[in-house]
Amino acid sequence: MNPNHVEKSNRPYDWLGNGFYVWENNFSRALQWAKDKASKNEITKASVLGVVYTLSNCLDFTDSAFIDSISTYYYLMKNELEKVNIKLPKNRNHRKDKHNDKLIRELDCAVIEYCHAKIDQEIKFQMTSKGFSYLQAYDSVRGLFTEGGEAFPGAAIQKKNQIQVCIRNVDMIKGFFIPKVQYS
Repeated sequence: MNPNHVEKSNRPYDWLGNGFYVWENNFSRALQWAKDKASKNEITKASVLGVVYTLSNCLDFTDSAFIDSISTYYYLMKNELEKVNIKLPKNRNHRKDKHNDKLIRELDCAVIEYCHAKIDQEIKFQMTSKGFSYLQAYDSVRGLFTEGGEAFPGAAIQKKNQIQVCIRNVDMIKGFFIPKVQYS
């Protein structure tokens, strides 16, 4: 274990693209996720670590302007893929998810990564052609997710509602701490 190394996820179905994932202010959901992983022997012991971070330049899907922006990138990507006869990835249900929450988010991940790549490409072009760029790469991505089935009969509130943050630039992580919460 190296405490100075932060491991980023880069799976094609990551909900907010590639990066280091945290739940925003949701110790219980983080612990539930860890317990699920431990029960499948994917990790040794369920535990939660707190993270102090800043969003900085954030692609924030709790803000309508960013949702409009990512929609534009979807259509750009769709058009590019159609020109070379490649099908768009799709968000899919996990075979064990009885709520059909589309937990495998390959389309979302691809569009977000496409957005980042296009911005990086434009920054490089401007730096080469002008010597500067006003554009900035996103340091983080933030999104609100609902999943897990109704909290009670007829509810729109879901059992596993959450805000997730994907930290792309690990310099935005200021530190880690052990939460002062009792594990059950």
